[in-house]
Amino acid sequence: MNIALGIGCDRGTPAATIAQCVAEALAACGATLADVRAVASIDLKANETGMQEAARTHRWTIRFYPAVALARVAVPNPSETVRRHTGTPSVAEAAALLAAGAGMSQLLIEKHKLRGPDGRNATISIARMSQ
Repeated sequence: MNIALGIGCDRGTPAATIAQCVAEALAACGATLADVRAVASIDLKANETGMQEAARTHRWTIRFYPAVALARVAVPNPSETVRRHTGTPSVAEAAALLAAGAGMSQLLIEKHKLRGPDGRNATISIARMSQ
């Protein structure tokens, strides 16, 4: 299975919280780290240390999309809270779908959320890639 991960997180979310959220989301849809072909998020998170550390650990190149591109993607769970903070109603779901080159029907995990022991939140969405 070829999949794309969409990642959203609070500012300062540690890599361990992101990694745990990824592992739980993958397990929930029967996928593994070996299935990951693309990883994406919003450009506001391009300098997030925890996200960068998680990417280095797994040798991922994260594609960062501007809010305007993410806002154009139809998602099942838009959030006004996310829109207020980022300028788009979806980060994880929209980023996963854009990175996968797929439509909403290919979303395997809509929003898997995890609040880490430090109180920081990570959200992972997973989409099956179109090819």
